Amino acid sequence: MQKRITGFDIVLFVLLGGVVFATLYPFVYMIAVSLSSDVHVLKGEVYFWPKGLNFDVYRVVLQDPLIVRAYMNTIIYVVVGTTLSLLITAAGAFAISKKEMLFQRGFMILIVITMFFSGGMIPTFLVVKSYGLVDTIWGMILPTVVSTWNLIIMRTFFAGLPKEVEEAGKIDGLNDIGIFFRLALPLSKAILATIGLFYAVSMWNNFFSAMLYLRDSNLFPLQVVLRSIVLQGTSNASEATNVGGDTILVGESLKFATIIVSTLPILVVYPFLQKYFAKGAMIGSIKG
Repeated sequence: MQKRITGFDIVLFVLLGGVVFATLYPFVYMIAVSLSSDVHVLKGEVYFWPKGLNFDVYRVVLQDPLIVRAYMNTIIYVVVGTTLSLLITAAGAFAISKKEMLFQRGFMILIVITMFFSGGMIPTFLVVKSYGLVDTIWGMILPTVVSTWNLIIMRTFFAGLPKEVEEAGKIDGLNDIGIFFRLALPLSKAILATIGLFYAVSMWNNFFSAMLYLRDSNLFPLQVVLRSIVLQGTSNASEATNVGGDTILVGESLKFATIIVSTLPILVVYPFLQKYFAKGAMIGSIKG
C-alpha cells in the first residue's frame, strides 16, 4: 500500500529543500561568478550559472607562486599531520581500551579532563616556542596532533573488538605491538577513514596555528593566503590587475576562484571515504 503524503510531509520537504538550497547556493554562486566574464559580473547578471564563460581568473590563481606555494604547504601539512595523528591516536586508543593496563582509569580521567580545561593560548605558545617549533612545519602539526574527542571515539571502537582476535594473535606468538599492527589496524578501516577525514579537514582548515606559530611567509598554508586575498581583494600576482581590465572585479572573482580551489580537494576525497565514514560514525556511538 502506497503511503499517503500528508501536510507534514510537504512542510518537511519544503524546509529540507530550503536547507539544501541555502547550503548549496553560495557554492553555485561562487562558481558562476568565477567563471563569468567581467561585464556580466559588473552588471550583476550572474546568479546560478556562468555568463560569458571565462577561465582567466583560474589561470591567475593556478599560476600565482604565492598561492601555489601555500597550496603545496597545506598538502604537506595535511598528509604528514593526518598520518601522525592517526598513528598516535590509534596507538593511544588501543592502549587505554585495555582495562588490564596499569593506571588505565587514571589515564582516561586525565584525557577527559583536557576536554574541559586547557593551558591557554599563551602558555601553549611558550611551550611550542621552547621546543623550537616556531617557524617550522612541526609547529603546524605537533600542537594539534591528537584530538581528545577522536581518541575517545577510537578507544570505544577498540574496546568493542572481539577478545578472541587478540587471544588468537597471542597464541600465534604476537606481542601487543604485533596485535596492534597486524590485527587491530586491518580491522579498523572504517574508523580510521572516519577519524582520518576529521583530522584531514581540520588540518586543511587550520588557520589559527599558522597565525600563532608561523612568521615565515614561505611556510604559510593556503588558509592564511586565502584570508589575505579575501580581506585585500587581490593577490601578489601582477596579472591579477590586468584580467578583464577591472581591478575591483578581478579581486572579487579571484576571491571566489581561490575559495573554490581551496575547497575542491576535500570535496573530491569525501566520496571515496563516504562508505567508511557512514559506518565509522555509527561505530563510535554504539558503546559508551
